[in-house]
Amino acid sequence: MLHDDIEYSEKYCDCKYEYRHVILPREMVKQMPRGKLLSDEEWRRLGVQQSRGWVHYEIHTPEPHILLFRRKLGTDPKTGKVDLELRRAALSKQT
Repeated sequence: MLHDDIEYSEKYCDCKYEYRHVILPREMVKQMPRGKLLSDEEWRRLGVQQSRGWVHYEIHTPEPHILLFRRKLGTDPKTGKVDLELRRAALSKQT
């Protein structure tokens, strides 16, 4: 099954966002809408599984099978909303 072949990067961050990229099998590109960012529902329908709050924010044209995601630092993975305490803790880890 192709969903078993989806690869997830480790998370990385800057002072504003947490990032990760997801590598889909190249065959799955045929199932993706062309030239647009995917909604939560669309990328989940492809089999991508991750906690709440992630947004597909950029299309990497040379490699459309690599999806780039970000979410605001301090996002609660259960609700998808920014939690100020989680944000403070994430920022303190960076210093």
